[in-house]
Amino acid sequence: MSEFRIHHDVNELLSLLRVHSGEGAEVYIDLLQKNRTPYVTTTVSAHSAKVKIAEFSRTPEDFLKKYEELKSKNTRHLDSLVYLLSKLTEDKETLQYLQQNAKERAELAANAATTSSTNFSIPSSTSKISLQELEELRKQLGSVTANSNVQQQPLELTRKILRDKQNKKNSGQPIPIFPSWVYERPALIGDFLNGTSLSTDTTLPIGTLPLASQESMIVEDLLYVLIGVDGRYITAQPLVGRQNRAFSVDPNLDLSIKELVTRILPVAASYSAVTRFVEEKSSFEYGQVNHALAAAMRTLIKEYMILITQLEHLQRQGLLSLQKLWFYIQPTMRTLEILASLATSVDKGECMGGSTLSLLHDKTFNYTGDSQAQELCLYLTKAASVPYFEILEKWIYRGIINDPYSEFMVEEHELQKEKIQEDYNDKYWDQRYTVVQQQIPSFLQKMADKILSTGKYLNVVRECGRDVTCPVAKEVIYTLKERAYVEQIEKAYNYASKVLLNFLMEEKELVAHLSRSIKHYFLMDQGDFFVHFMDLTEEELKKPVDDIIITRLEALLELALRMSTANTDPFKDDLKIDLMPHDLITQLLRVLAIETKQEKAIVSADPTELTLSGLEAFSFDYIVKWPLSLIINRKALTRYQMLFRHMFYCKHVERQLCNVWISNKMAKQFSLHSAKWFAGAFTLRQRMLNFVQNIQYYMMFEVMEPTWHILEKNLKMASNIDDVLSHHTSFLDNCLKDCMLTNPELLKIFSKLMSVCVMFTNCMQRFTQSMKLDNEMDRLTLEHGTMLGPPTEEERAEEAAKKKLTNKLLVEHADNLHLTSGFEATINKFDSNFSTHLLDLLDKLSVYSTNDCEHSMLNIIYRLDFNGFYTERLEHMSAERSQKAAPLLPCL
Repeated sequence: MSEFRIHHDVNELLSLLRVHSGEGAEVYIDLLQKNRTPYVTTTVSAHSAKVKIAEFSRTPEDFLKKYEELKSKNTRHLDSLVYLLSKLTEDKETLQYLQQNAKERAELAANAATTSSTNFSIPSSTSKISLQELEELRKQLGSVTANSNVQQQPLELTRKILRDKQNKKNSGQPIPIFPSWVYERPALIGDFLNGTSLSTDTTLPIGTLPLASQESMIVEDLLYVLIGVDGRYITAQPLVGRQNRAFSVDPNLDLSIKELVTRILPVAASYSAVTRFVEEKSSFEYGQVNHALAAAMRTLIKEYMILITQLEHLQRQGLLSLQKLWFYIQPTMRTLEILASLATSVDKGECMGGSTLSLLHDKTFNYTGDSQAQELCLYLTKAASVPYFEILEKWIYRGIINDPYSEFMVEEHELQKEKIQEDYNDKYWDQRYTVVQQQIPSFLQKMADKILSTGKYLNVVRECGRDVTCPVAKEVIYTLKERAYVEQIEKAYNYASKVLLNFLMEEKELVAHLSRSIKHYFLMDQGDFFVHFMDLTEEELKKPVDDIIITRLEALLELALRMSTANTDPFKDDLKIDLMPHDLITQLLRVLAIETKQEKAIVSADPTELTLSGLEAFSFDYIVKWPLSLIINRKALTRYQMLFRHMFYCKHVERQLCNVWISNKMAKQFSLHSAKWFAGAFTLRQRMLNFVQNIQYYMMFEVMEPTWHILEKNLKMASNIDDVLSHHTSFLDNCLKDCMLTNPELLKIFSKLMSVCVMFTNCMQRFTQSMKLDNEMDRLTLEHGTMLGPPTEEERAEEAAKKKLTNKLLVEHADNLHLTSGFEATINKFDSNFSTHLLDLLDKLSVYSTNDCEHSMLNIIYRLDFNGFYTERLEHMSAERSQKAAPLLPCL
């Protein structure tokens, strides 16, 4: 069972029990995943479990009746469910909870019924009912009647529903149908017709005849009844629904003869059931499998009719007595009984396609020990499986589905591969072809996933315009030895895996796309390209995102690509610019909300009201063509974009801090008094730079590079495309997790640290810019002179004196700024905020690395606290946390 199926079933169970847990279904799913066995357990015997539940139940007859009804419909996993219920009867705590839950649900249902009954009130007899009220009452009663009779819809309506469904699926090729006269002439069916009994001689009741005459007339009647025609003294009762055929025998018949007649009549009832089944399932609407089964049964019925013809010949010669009829009919009785049982089970279970084969296979398997019955079921199953195996062969040998009647285990959905670049949910590979559980024959259940994958692999190659045919293709024939299917499907699977893997790896150069483009650009592996690109686009990316001209950015990107080592990349033209309408954290929330209840709200929400800068919105995008888009799909590209935006912004902050270091070189000309309070700013800048550089080093060299080497190693050992998808997804998940992008709490703290660094750099740049402005104006005046001409020697001497005075004023201005605007207090505030957030980050990393076994995150602590500067404060915070948790221990 897949993780998605477990998730669905757990949610359904919680919904049915009306359990509203704050933890949700994830806790139970994790528990089930940890305790599930990796192998298929032995099939449980439901007999002892059934007996235990019957003894425990207050109404054992109802339970056993329901069990037999579900068993006759060939309900999947019924025995496993009964076994589980028998185990629940031993768990008193669970039983008590379920009883309380049932009581609460009954009360809620009663309240709902009381509320709804107020909406359906019949006016009192004293008041007149208006026409509108009468019409509403008629509609409500009509809907109730329709719901109660939904199980007894006529065959014509059933055929129409099936026909409409199949025509909708095969809009281009409507399925063939029988002409209407086939159904309008009931005499063609071969079953009993109402009001067609032979004329009865009322003047000569059968009870007045001698015993020999009675026997002769009853034998003649039985020969008619055994081929679906009413006799004089034996007539068929009208059918109600799908019940078995019943007969009425003349009550005046001799008891000894009547007893023997009663023994023979079940053959006629079985014949009637089989004939009706054959005529009904011969229609195209019920699918090819049922049609083939009906054809096989028709062949057996022909042999039965030959026997009856021979008996009629003996009867005309006066050589057939009632005892001889009973003797000759004995072998056929068992055959028709099995056929009728199969027909009834298929009808009750509404089986088609794979579900019909499952029922036939189970019946064949259950008749082990009865060689005649097993041989009969084996013949029917082989005949019915022929059209199903033809579909299977086309799928596993060529990757083509030809299933006009929706009988096959694999269902095709209309999804366009061209939209895979825009599909964040990665639906094409997972949902273009899906397994239909009820159409999986039980003898192919273990191989269902491989059958699905085999056809998908070949279909991908076909979508690329290459015709593929499996060289080891052999005809699949039904047998009780499942190993025969396993070997053939294994060979087809291995061939399909090899063909698609070689196609992607060698012809489409998947590894080259990943290592030479994706890694270089999205994981910032190409250093010189990014330095050049950020130098070119620095001014443009500082603008608000609405003011940025994207064509200018693309031109600068092209220039950076051509003027760096990235020029040797053959796939560089696939790299594009993408300006997101939201920042990184919003993008993260959008991805985490995919396929959840919050997805619609988040996707339809307006972008943040704050104006995004180009740096916050900037990202790369990549054009991936089919079939590489199966691996490098939109979901994968979104994860790459998140990693890129995270590191790109860190690189931007590092550049800003380095620019502050360069601009602060002019502090050398300040007085010793001014340099004292500049020292605090320089120290804080160096701490911030150390933090940002170590975070970048950790992400690039301790997370991405080792994980990338593991990915490359796994890709070399991959045997199929699903392994490639799994390894690639695992690589991205590990990178996102170790880079703190999947933990909202850590990401929030990291975002605050980056914000403090950016605000600090802005503050320092504004301060140094204001001090450089006057000095720059004086320099320009001294060097270029005035409009009257170059400066004279006297003017130069005068300007030199002014320069000394300006420097003195600049120093005084710096001191005054320090005194008036509180520069030192501002720096201290930045220092305090940075230290608080950094300690908070280190503390949370320590907790997560210990509790969640995320040991890779410890490397950040070791790098940032390499000299034990933060160790004492972290230990103090840990001790405080332990003291707060200590009073809670006695309560647990």
